[in-house]
Amino acid sequence: MSFGDKIAWDDTVLPFQLDRSDMRGRVARLDGVLSGVLKQHDYPDPVEALVAEMALLTALIGQTIKLRWKLSLQVQTNGPVRMIATDYYGPHEEGQPARIRAYASFDTDRITDDAPFAQLGNGYFAILIDQGEGMQPYQGIVPIAGNSLSDCAAAYFAQSEQLPTTFALTYGKSTEHGGEEHWRAGGIMLQHMPKASPFAKDAPSEEDGVLRADDLVDGDTRENWNRVNAHLATVEELELIGPSVPPTDLLVRLFHEETPRVYDAQPVRFGCTCSEDRVRQSLSIYSAKDISRMTTDEGTVTADCQFCGAHYVLDPKTVGFEAEKAPDDDA
Repeated sequence: MSFGDKIAWDDTVLPFQLDRSDMRGRVARLDGVLSGVLKQHDYPDPVEALVAEMALLTALIGQTIKLRWKLSLQVQTNGPVRMIATDYYGPHEEGQPARIRAYASFDTDRITDDAPFAQLGNGYFAILIDQGEGMQPYQGIVPIAGNSLSDCAAAYFAQSEQLPTTFALTYGKSTEHGGEEHWRAGGIMLQHMPKASPFAKDAPSEEDGVLRADDLVDGDTRENWNRVNAHLATVEELELIGPSVPPTDLLVRLFHEETPRVYDAQPVRFGCTCSEDRVRQSLSIYSAKDISRMTTDEGTVTADCQFCGAHYVLDPKTVGFEAEKAPDDDA
């Protein structure tokens, strides 16, 4: 794919509602966010694809959290890609951008030429919400299932929140005129409004024991659900990721019969919360003996942020609960 200058609706999430079918959703486009996430690492292509999909899901799901809250998506598996972790930080004030960061850990010698999702193996998909100091964090977990990370996310909403949910996502590398190749992603998330939950079945229809959206809909709800998903199935990759169709026009193309209503778009940016103070705080549980084991031959303690690649170099005498001097003391 080859695109020109940055597109106005890149790195935004547009919430909308379909009044006729009693459904809500979001349209997301990510460009600079993915560049910020991926440029710090030398991931193999299958790992980059998984991180791109996870970041897109994080943007779509995170748009609903409140100001100053933090949403995290995590995948833990026994496959070649052992872990993927993403964070979405709600803006501090209305109108400000939200921030996203992400990283993955993997075994290089176990990565294969198979599809990205095949690199995961058995494990779980989790969503965590941190509402701030003094509040109990929320956590929901489902097993890795289906054929994509978006299938896992849909299973989470069916299992944990009784919300029929579906996704249409695409992501890939693009090249700007005269620029370098980089990743872009676009997608739509659809959910039936919560009143659908009383139709949930006592048991899932699939053998893997995981509830899915179809287990939660019945009667008029099923008719609406099937009709809107049939519209969604007609979306083309370039409509999701390309430069020609604004999200508002896309919604009219797909759902004009459903009376779509759009709300204010949420801008998103790559952003990390690491700092020297946070590194020191994480080291505060260690004794002087532990710190000595971490000290390099050059006489320093170093730490790297897995999300953004920031490198911290500290005086070992200023870290740990037995620190001999304060960080701002002269060396």
